[in-house]
Amino acid sequence: MASVHFSPLLHAAAPSSPASTSSSPALLGARSSPSHANARLHTVAHAEELRLHAAALQDCAVRRTLRRGQELHARLLRSALHPDTFLLDSLLNMYCKCGRLVDARRVFDGMPHRDIVAWTAMISAHTAAGDSDQALDMFARMNQEGIAPNGFTLASVLKACSGGSHSKFTHQVHGQVVKLNGLDDPYVGSSLVEAYTSCGELDAAETVLLGLPERSDVSWNALLNGYARHGDYRRVMIIIEKLVASGDEISKYTLPTVLKCCMELGLAKYGQSVHASVIKRGLETDNVLNSCLVEMYSRCLSAEEAYEVFIRIDEPDVVHCSAMISCFDRHDMAWEALDLFVKMSGMGVKPNHYIFVGIAGVASRTGDANLCRSVHAYIVKSGFAMLKGVGDAILNMYVKVGAVQDATVTFDLIHEPDTFSWNTILSAFYSGSNCEQGLRIFKQMACEGFSANKYTYVSVLRCCTSLMNLRFGTQVHACILKSGLQNDTDVSRMLVDMYAQSGCFTSACLVFEQLKERDAFSWTVIMSGYAKTEEAEKVVEYFRSMLRENIRPSDATLAVSLSVCSDMASLGSGLQLHSWAIKSGWNSSVVSGALVDMYVKCGNIADAEMLFHESETRDQVAWNTIICGYSQHGHGYKALDAFKQMVDEGKRPDGITFVGVLSACSHAGLLNEGRKYFKSLSSIYGITPTMEHYACMVDILSKAGRLVEAESLINQMPLAPDSSIWRTILGACRIHRNIEIAERAAERLFELEPHDASSSILLSNIYADLGRWSDVTRVRNILLDHGVKKEPGCSWIEINGQIHMFLSQDGCPKY
Repeated sequence: MASVHFSPLLHAAAPSSPASTSSSPALLGARSSPSHANARLHTVAHAEELRLHAAALQDCAVRRTLRRGQELHARLLRSALHPDTFLLDSLLNMYCKCGRLVDARRVFDGMPHRDIVAWTAMISAHTAAGDSDQALDMFARMNQEGIAPNGFTLASVLKACSGGSHSKFTHQVHGQVVKLNGLDDPYVGSSLVEAYTSCGELDAAETVLLGLPERSDVSWNALLNGYARHGDYRRVMIIIEKLVASGDEISKYTLPTVLKCCMELGLAKYGQSVHASVIKRGLETDNVLNSCLVEMYSRCLSAEEAYEVFIRIDEPDVVHCSAMISCFDRHDMAWEALDLFVKMSGMGVKPNHYIFVGIAGVASRTGDANLCRSVHAYIVKSGFAMLKGVGDAILNMYVKVGAVQDATVTFDLIHEPDTFSWNTILSAFYSGSNCEQGLRIFKQMACEGFSANKYTYVSVLRCCTSLMNLRFGTQVHACILKSGLQNDTDVSRMLVDMYAQSGCFTSACLVFEQLKERDAFSWTVIMSGYAKTEEAEKVVEYFRSMLRENIRPSDATLAVSLSVCSDMASLGSGLQLHSWAIKSGWNSSVVSGALVDMYVKCGNIADAEMLFHESETRDQVAWNTIICGYSQHGHGYKALDAFKQMVDEGKRPDGITFVGVLSACSHAGLLNEGRKYFKSLSSIYGITPTMEHYACMVDILSKAGRLVEAESLINQMPLAPDSSIWRTILGACRIHRNIEIAERAAERLFELEPHDASSSILLSNIYADLGRWSDVTRVRNILLDHGVKKEPGCSWIEINGQIHMFLSQDGCPKY
């Protein structure tokens, strides 16, 4: 039925009577001139008819039968009845309860007399519709017309205050409530507490609540939930204590909030006391409380205790099962969660989409792709696979177990993928050999009009970093600037890493300097970049700057700083870093290994040895460092003893270990031991010899004067010999004056490194030692003809924390 204007209702007359067109109320009921008795009967009949119409409209309001109410309204318009205020209030209330605010407003505006019932109905209707501003405006108009509000009006307007930021209006209504003694009404008091809570004025809400003559469960819950929403869980517990001290019993509707606070604060004992109260009060069958108890035990104690609560539930429903599966998932008990999922059918519990989302996450923890496919098949069979949330969970499941093809197929089946879906599939391709696919996905996402967020950019920048694709990375950077996400910490960190790893260190420094929040990761990335440049000494300066900004370095940060001290042989800076590590209580294998390496490379083998033996966590890296350190410093026998001790402690040597061992044999002149260890490399430990191992063995043979055997080993290598091996045998030829092998080695070196002067100079020195000066001149002329120049020698010294470098041609400064 079309909207009917209510104004004719006030002036309606029977259509069959010309006199009915009069707007006078007296004419509405005047059809004849009856006697006084007939007039009384007519009045009684008229009042009865109004009452019946009002009752019918009230029934329509209760049942929300709008069509029936509109029919009654139309009948009133066609009748000669003159509606009274009660009937109009009923008509207005019917439209309000049926949600027809436009029709209700027309009736309201046309009423000759608007009482408190009409005003309250309109205020309540606007509040229920979410139009709090209009509700408050009508309340203000009501006050201007001198209508005093009642308890229902005050409760309605306070509910409207709860629907938005109306703190000032709440204070004004509060004043009116106090003036009218409205706090005696429990409903008004609860509404006032809820209004203050919604506005964020929790102190005011608490003051009102504690001052109420009668505090209801609704009031307590409103205040407690308000504090809980703001994360002030400790305050919630204080209020609970006040509630108990006041003699009020904690309502069962309040107990879930209490249990949540126990979870957030880790109050296991208090949670157990709440559980005891639940049992004592016979609330064990309450589904909401049981779910909260399972989660509380899961977060505060253990999954086993949560399961004890679960198995005591007589008829667990899907909510209980979901909570228990989440509990197992939280405690990395994937198989227990899967077992419960399987048992659900025996319990008569049918999984919902929340269960399937959770079980997909659980399956991904197992790392078993086949199991994930089985879970996927069951979800498809149950008819939930096409739901958006479930589809994303399946996609994420495949991504986490590395089933890239399955993830791609799942993504293609998602009906309406959003940015989250795109980010999930993109995260499957940001490392390894699939990074190119990640870049293609990002392009496709942009072409299809999806907006990228910070997580999108973090993933695609990881792809660019893995590929060292600076060109694509700069394009992504442009997109980031366009989207305004350049100030996001995570995005900026990945930009620094991408530029640093791609060799564009200038851009990395620019992004780093613009970072508002520089964490240990970003500092480590930029320091690692400097460590690869000619300005490696800046790493220690950055370390000091990092400490000044109160950023605690990570293991990687300290390791990078120590590695720079090692490369520059800067013992002073290394000692400072060691002192800081001791003062900060650092005790990790990474840092210990880096410290040992620093002392070794700075020539302080005694301190390296002492630190190694004091370390509580000696991993393979630490053993390799000390073995190689002994070898570099000429302590061959100590290196071999350390190797034996390492094997005795159950540590399995790797390729780097044998480089140190073979170097030790070379330095100590242990030919037979060198042959034995080189043979055991593959025969005992199954390690394929690398170029470094062959170089060490050639060095051992060469130093022992077995140049022919060394050359034979080089020619029999399964690997193509590099320049280091030929340079090793060339250097030995000078010691043993073997010019034939020296010339063959030099010839190979000229082929491998035609612009390297060191080989030619070494051959020239061999000729000079043998007195073959014509050959010396010939080699020198070849160097001049090819324009090859010898790199000047250099040295450096540390003064007051500064590294100063000097070249061989530098002269003394004049003062």
